[in-house]
Amino acid sequence: MANRKYIVTLMQEERKYLEKMIQKGKVSGYKMRHAAILLKLDEIPENQDWTGKAIAKAHNTNENSVTHIAKRFVEEGLESALTPKAQENRARKIDGEVEAKVIALACSNPPEGRERWTVRLLRDEVVRLEIADIERGSVNNILKKMNSSRGV
Repeated sequence: MANRKYIVTLMQEERKYLEKMIQKGKVSGYKMRHAAILLKLDEIPENQDWTGKAIAKAHNTNENSVTHIAKRFVEEGLESALTPKAQENRARKIDGEVEAKVIALACSNPPEGRERWTVRLLRDEVVRLEIADIERGSVNNILKKMNSSRGV
Protein backbone atom coordinates (compact mmCIF):
# COMPACT_ATOMS: atom_id res chain seq x y z
CA MET A 1 0.00 0.00 0.00
CA ALA A 2 1.28 3.47 -0.80
CA ASN A 3 2.73 5.53 2.01
CA ARG A 4 -0.13 7.60 3.46
CA LYS A 5 -0.39 10.11 6.26
CA TYR A 6 -3.74 8.74 7.46
CA ILE A 7 -3.95 4.97 7.78
CA VAL A 8 -7.46 3.54 7.56
CA THR A 9 -7.90 0.26 9.40
CA LEU A 10 -11.48 -0.95 9.37
CA MET A 11 -12.79 -3.37 11.93
CA GLN A 12 -14.58 -6.39 10.49
CA GLU A 13 -17.99 -5.00 11.57
CA GLU A 14 -17.24 -1.65 9.92
CA ARG A 15 -16.20 -3.36 6.68
CA LYS A 16 -19.41 -5.45 6.65
CA TYR A 17 -21.47 -2.34 7.41
CA LEU A 18 -19.92 -0.46 4.48
CA GLU A 19 -20.24 -3.39 2.08
CA LYS A 20 -23.90 -3.84 3.05
CA MET A 21 -24.51 -0.11 2.59
CA ILE A 22 -23.13 -0.24 -0.95
CA GLN A 23 -25.00 -3.45 -1.85
CA LYS A 24 -28.37 -2.09 -0.70
CA GLY A 25 -27.84 1.18 -2.53
CA LYS A 26 -30.45 2.94 -0.40
CA VAL A 27 -28.13 5.72 0.77
CA SER A 28 -27.14 9.00 -0.85
CA GLY A 29 -24.52 9.03 -3.57
CA TYR A 30 -22.24 10.93 -1.19
CA LYS A 31 -22.38 8.19 1.46
CA MET A 32 -22.03 5.42 -1.08
CA ARG A 33 -18.95 7.00 -2.65
CA HIS A 34 -17.35 7.61 0.73
CA ALA A 35 -18.10 4.05 1.82
CA ALA A 36 -16.50 2.66 -1.34
CA ILE A 37 -13.45 4.90 -0.87
CA LEU A 38 -13.06 3.81 2.76
CA LEU A 39 -13.20 0.16 1.69
CA LYS A 40 -10.37 0.81 -0.80
CA LEU A 41 -8.36 2.75 1.80
CA ASP A 42 -8.57 -0.11 4.31
CA GLU A 43 -5.14 -1.54 5.11
CA ILE A 44 -5.79 -5.11 4.01
CA PRO A 45 -3.66 -7.21 1.61
CA GLU A 46 -6.24 -7.05 -1.22
CA ASN A 47 -5.91 -3.25 -1.26
CA GLN A 48 -2.13 -3.03 -1.45
CA ASP A 49 -2.17 -1.82 -5.07
CA TRP A 50 -4.73 0.92 -4.47
CA THR A 51 -3.02 4.30 -4.40
CA GLY A 52 -4.77 7.55 -3.56
CA LYS A 53 -4.63 8.49 -7.22
CA ALA A 54 -6.11 5.17 -8.35
CA ILE A 55 -8.90 5.38 -5.76
CA ALA A 56 -9.69 8.94 -6.82
CA LYS A 57 -9.84 7.96 -10.48
CA ALA A 58 -12.00 4.90 -9.77
CA HIS A 59 -14.54 7.00 -7.86
CA ASN A 60 -14.48 10.08 -10.07
CA THR A 61 -13.03 12.41 -7.45
CA ASN A 62 -9.62 13.86 -6.64
CA GLU A 63 -6.79 12.77 -4.38
CA ASN A 64 -7.46 15.55 -1.88
CA SER A 65 -10.98 14.22 -1.33
CA VAL A 66 -9.60 10.73 -0.71
CA THR A 67 -7.13 12.16 1.82
CA HIS A 68 -9.89 14.17 3.56
CA ILE A 69 -12.07 11.07 3.85
CA ALA A 70 -9.18 9.14 5.40
CA LYS A 71 -8.41 12.04 7.74
CA ARG A 72 -12.02 12.32 8.93
CA PHE A 73 -12.17 8.57 9.50
CA VAL A 74 -8.94 8.52 11.51
CA GLU A 75 -9.66 11.66 13.54
CA GLU A 76 -13.45 11.58 13.91
CA GLY A 77 -14.67 8.06 13.17
CA LEU A 78 -16.69 6.16 10.59
CA GLU A 79 -19.94 8.16 10.71
CA SER A 80 -18.07 11.43 10.35
CA ALA A 81 -16.31 10.14 7.23
CA LEU A 82 -19.67 9.11 5.74
CA THR A 83 -21.64 12.24 6.60
CA PRO A 84 -21.32 15.56 4.80
CA LYS A 85 -19.58 18.13 6.95
CA ALA A 86 -21.87 20.89 8.18
CA GLN A 87 -21.21 24.05 6.22
CA GLU A 88 -20.87 26.93 8.62
CA ASN A 89 -20.79 30.62 7.78
CA ARG A 90 -22.87 30.14 4.66
CA ALA A 91 -25.38 32.84 5.52
CA ARG A 92 -27.23 34.07 2.50
CA LYS A 93 -26.61 37.65 1.48
CA ILE A 94 -29.95 37.70 -0.27
CA ASP A 95 -32.97 37.07 1.89
CA GLY A 96 -36.61 36.99 0.92
CA GLU A 97 -36.99 40.73 1.45
CA VAL A 98 -34.20 41.56 -1.01
CA GLU A 99 -35.60 39.05 -3.51
CA ALA A 100 -39.04 40.66 -3.25
CA LYS A 101 -37.59 44.12 -3.88
CA VAL A 102 -35.60 42.92 -6.89
CA ILE A 103 -38.68 41.21 -8.34
CA ALA A 104 -40.82 44.30 -7.72
CA LEU A 105 -38.19 46.41 -9.47
CA ALA A 106 -38.07 43.98 -12.41
CA CYS A 107 -41.87 44.21 -12.72
CA SER A 108 -41.83 48.02 -12.66
CA ASN A 109 -41.42 50.27 -15.66
CA PRO A 110 -37.86 50.34 -17.00
CA PRO A 111 -35.76 53.52 -16.80
CA GLU A 112 -36.53 56.31 -19.25
CA GLY A 113 -35.07 55.63 -22.66
CA ARG A 114 -35.13 51.87 -22.12
CA GLU A 115 -37.62 49.41 -23.49
CA ARG A 116 -37.06 46.76 -20.80
CA TRP A 117 -34.98 45.92 -17.76
CA THR A 118 -31.73 44.06 -18.31
CA VAL A 119 -29.97 42.11 -15.59
CA ARG A 120 -27.19 44.70 -15.62
CA LEU A 121 -29.65 47.58 -15.27
CA LEU A 122 -31.47 45.81 -12.45
CA ARG A 123 -28.22 45.12 -10.61
CA ASP A 124 -27.10 48.74 -10.97
CA GLU A 125 -30.47 50.00 -9.73
CA VAL A 126 -30.48 47.60 -6.75
CA VAL A 127 -27.05 48.89 -5.74
CA ARG A 128 -28.00 52.55 -6.38
CA LEU A 129 -31.12 52.22 -4.23
CA GLU A 130 -28.99 50.51 -1.57
CA ILE A 131 -31.30 47.50 -1.51
CA ALA A 132 -28.26 45.21 -1.48
CA ASP A 133 -24.73 45.01 -2.83
CA ILE A 134 -25.12 41.98 -5.08
CA GLU A 135 -23.70 40.69 -8.33
CA ARG A 136 -25.46 40.33 -11.66
CA GLY A 137 -25.44 36.55 -11.26
CA SER A 138 -27.43 36.90 -8.05
CA VAL A 139 -29.98 39.11 -9.77
CA ASN A 140 -30.19 36.56 -12.57
CA ASN A 141 -30.78 33.73 -10.06
CA ILE A 142 -33.57 35.68 -8.39
CA LEU A 143 -35.22 36.26 -11.74
CA LYS A 144 -34.88 32.59 -12.69
CA LYS A 145 -36.81 31.68 -9.55
CA MET A 146 -39.48 34.15 -10.58
CA ASN A 147 -40.10 32.07 -13.73
CA SER A 148 -40.66 35.06 -15.94
CA SER A 149 -39.15 36.12 -19.22
CA ARG A 150 -38.93 39.78 -18.05
CA GLY A 151 -39.27 40.65 -21.73
CA VAL A 152 -35.52 40.11 -22.18
